[in-house]
Amino acid sequence: MTVEASIREKLLVGLEPSRLDIINESELHAGHRGSPGTGESHFRVLVVSTKFEGKSRVDRHRMVNGLLDGVVGKQVHAFALTAMTPSEHERG
Repeated sequence: MTVEASIREKLLVGLEPSRLDIINESELHAGHRGSPGTGESHFRVLVVSTKFEGKSRVDRHRMVNGLLDGVVGKQVHAFALTAMTPSEHERG
């Protein structure tokens, strides 16, 4: 399973999001220091879930990082996360 597929599966199961965008930005960082050259080291993620209701931004990030334990920080060098509730996402 690819790193991207692993991220997708873990977030779909753990957060049941109404929207999940995973953008692999690894090509933008090829050859940069710290980039392992795997083609799956830098990701930008948008996840919209009702499970974030009443949670602070820090708590939302902790939830996602907990689900991705063993991926982010190990296989993934850089991970940019936007975690929103459906009402926040609708407001833009």
